[in-house]
Amino acid sequence: MTKQDVTSTVTGTVWKVETAKGDRIAEGDPILIIESMKMEIPVMAPVAGVVSEILVAVDDMVDEGQILAVIEA
Repeated sequence: MTKQDVTSTVTGTVWKVETAKGDRIAEGDPILIIESMKMEIPVMAPVAGVVSEILVAVDDMVDEGQILAVIEA
């Protein structure tokens, strides 16, 4: 199995976490939602697999390029 980092494309605040460690997800499934400039931006799974880590929580500030989660594909 390979690990795939899921990174943020924007700077903002984690508004909602849609998945949990151990969840099986498909490519394109929402992992979490970031609020940035009063917009809700979904972060989608780049690959299918199992969520091995969620590295942020609701209300955490995140930067563009920050690793948010890890998927084992």
